[in-house]
This record gives sequence, C-alpha cells and structure tokens, in this order.
Amino acid sequence: MTALTQAPALPRPRTAPPAAAPLAVCLGRRLARRWPVLPVAAPVLLLAVPVEYGNGASTSTNISVADVASAFLVLYCAVRMLRGRSRPLSPAAAVVLGVPVVGFAVATVTAADPVAALPGFVRYLQVFVLVPAAVVLLLRDAGDFRFVAGAFVVLALVQGGFGVWQYATGSGASYMGSDIRAVGTFGPTDIMGMATTVAFGMVVATGLALLPPPGAPRWVRPAALAAAVALVLPLAFSFSRGSWIATVVAVLAVVLLAGLRTAVRALAAVVAVAVVLVGGFGVGSQLITERLGSITQVTAAPDQSVTDRYTMWAAAVGMWRDEPATGVGLKGFPAYRDGHASLGLSSGSDTAGAGHAYQRQPLLSPHNMYLLVLSEQGLTGITALAGSWAALLAGGARRLYRARRRRGAAADCGLVAVGLMLWQTVDFLYADIGGPATALTGIVFGLIAWWALAGRQEAPGAA
Repeated sequence: MTALTQAPALPRPRTAPPAAAPLAVCLGRRLARRWPVLPVAAPVLLLAVPVEYGNGASTSTNISVADVASAFLVLYCAVRMLRGRSRPLSPAAAVVLGVPVVGFAVATVTAADPVAALPGFVRYLQVFVLVPAAVVLLLRDAGDFRFVAGAFVVLALVQGGFGVWQYATGSGASYMGSDIRAVGTFGPTDIMGMATTVAFGMVVATGLALLPPPGAPRWVRPAALAAAVALVLPLAFSFSRGSWIATVVAVLAVVLLAGLRTAVRALAAVVAVAVVLVGGFGVGSQLITERLGSITQVTAAPDQSVTDRYTMWAAAVGMWRDEPATGVGLKGFPAYRDGHASLGLSSGSDTAGAGHAYQRQPLLSPHNMYLLVLSEQGLTGITALAGSWAALLAGGARRLYRARRRRGAAADCGLVAVGLMLWQTVDFLYADIGGPATALTGIVFGLIAWWALAGRQEAPGAA
C-alpha cells in the first residue's frame, strides 16, 4: 500500500554543458585519447629542439635527442607488446620490413672490419626495420595516423619559421658569401635537416588540404592550405636542390591523386603564389633562379658541389664493380673513396654561419642512398632494401586506389602516406641517411607501412 501511494522520485536536474569547452580542455581530451602514440610523435616533435650534431655525415655515430626518442619508441613498443601479448606483425609486414636485414647482416659480416661496420648495422636496423615496425604496431587507427602526421606539420612550421627569420636577418648558414641559407636549428653542418622537415610538413599539409579527414572541423582545410603555402618560403630559402625536386614530384603526385578537378584548382593556386612571391615581391628570385639553373649544369661549368657529387657517384659505382655481390661493407665508403674517386673531387665542403665558425667538412658519402647501399651492400643489399621500398609504395598506392573508389574513411591517410613515400624515394637520389632528421625517415616508413600492410584487424579504413 505504501509503495502505491509513494510519490515517484523526480530526476535530478542536470546542469547544461557549456556552449563551448575551453580550447585547452579540448586539446587535453584529444591528447588523452592519443597518449599510446605519443612515443611515435616524440621523435618528430623533439627535432624542434636545437642540437649540436657534429659533421652530419651519413656514417656518423653521433646521437641526437631524436635518436634517443626513437630508441625509446622501439623499447616502449616491445614492452607494450610483451605485457599485453598484443598482435604481432602480419606475415606480409614481417617479410617486407624484415627482408632488408639480410643485406645489412651480409654487408656487416663480409666487411673488412666487421666491428667497425657494426654501428652501421645498428643504424640501418633502427631506421628501416625497428622503428617502422614499432610504428605499425602502435598505430591503432586512422586517428593515430593523423595525430603523428600533424606532428610533422608542427615541426615544419617551427623549423621553417626559424629558417625564414635566418634568411631575413642574415643569420643563417653561409651561401654565396652571405649568411642567408635557412637551416633552422640544425646548423650549417646539416643543411638538409630543415629542408627535410619542411618538405615533409608541406606534403602532409597539402594532402590534408586537398582531402580533409571525414568529419573534420571546417577550419582544417584552410589551415592546412595556409600551412602548405607558408612552407614554400623556408623550402625555397634552404637552397636545397634535391629537396626542391623531391617536393615538386611528391606534391604533384598528391594533387593528381586527389582528383583531376582538385588538381587543376590546386595547380592554379600554386602558380599564383609563386608569381606573387617571386615575381611580385622578388623574394630571393635571383639566387633561387641561379640555384635552379645549377641543377642542369653538369658538363657546362658546374659548381664544385655538383662536381663533387657526380665524382662520388662514380666512386660508389667503382666500389660496387669491385665487390658486386656484397659491396665493401657497411661504413666502408669513406675508406675506399679515394681509391675510386677522380682528381676532380675536393677535400671537403666549406660550412660557416648560423652561429658556427668556419669548418671544412669531409665528404664521407656519395649523397645518393641507392649508390651508398650499392657500394656498401652490393646487389644483395640494394635488392632487399629497394625491393622493400617498392613493395611499400605499391601496396600503399593500391590501398589508396581502393579507398578512393569505396570512399574509404581513411583515404586522406593514404594520400599523405603515398606522398611521403614518394618524397623519400626521390630525395634518396640526392641524399642519404645522416644527421638528426634521419629519425624522421624511420617514422615515414612506419606510416606508409601501416597504411600499406596493416592487417584486417587494424584496417586503415577504420578511423
């Protein structure tokens, strides 16, 4: 009877949520959701910290803060996988990422001094096997991918902004008698560092501007477009011919893969920006034009840097001819260089500016990743490593095509991954691993491997 006459309990009044949560709270919530992949983004973001890295040679054993973060990434992944007994790599991923180890091991064992070659083995293992595998295992969905890709844009804006300031104030690295070369925080001994970070950020920003993530806020597209345009200046002021070529190829590919109609509008915008910056304001037009012209000056009065590069390329080919199967061994290029180089090779390159005194930097690599691998690892190494890269690029392009046809939720990730991979493979024609920015190379290969090789249980389409 009492139960029938008892008044029903009234629901407690709920306080209405605020109309808009503070920006710090929103960012905190997003960061909390992505904390498992913070070790993946850490090597990228830590490259914004100024470093002193020695001579930046490809075979250097100097260790940067980004290298330490990469080592922690691998260790963190291993502990996480063991404690959680989580999924291993798929068979395809294990083969594609693991086959280069054969070339590294053979080149180390057959080197004239295997002990001296051991640091090179560890470096190659870190950049092309362990770090990419850790990235594949730690990325859970497309949101994680976008979080790490966004870190590339943040780094590029920081380094690029510093580089523009160096050019404007004459506090950069020495170039043509003036301290105007934009090198960011990397210094004159690693002139490719800032150009690499800026180029990666430009490729990511271009992909997000052309194909924003599904459900993304309206500000994402204009912000990404503004970032891509802003990064044109520091890339130009880096005076890095190899980075220019790789960026043009990668950005054009991203634009074309985004769709024909989008491609026409994007290319028109790029031409307009170039005309305004270079033609209208004359931003570095003479120096940039001269630098572009030097790309084709191979036989007709080339500058000394071009002469040195082609001389070292010929020396690398000569080493391979002597040891076609296994090469001269990891870290063997400097020891065999003089025996295969012509008299046209200079003793080194001059570096100065950006807060550093004049230094004469030795030429310890051919500045071509393919020829470096061919000379030090022979046909065994180049077949395994280049085959792995080709499989990643082909697999990534195939998945992107399928995602676009099915309007896949993560097609933007595929566009960014393929663009980054194209940039890296083209840039390797004019550069090799070395310096702090090498930590980014492992992350890039991890992103493309996640997109190209992730199994069904972690399919890229599941955002």
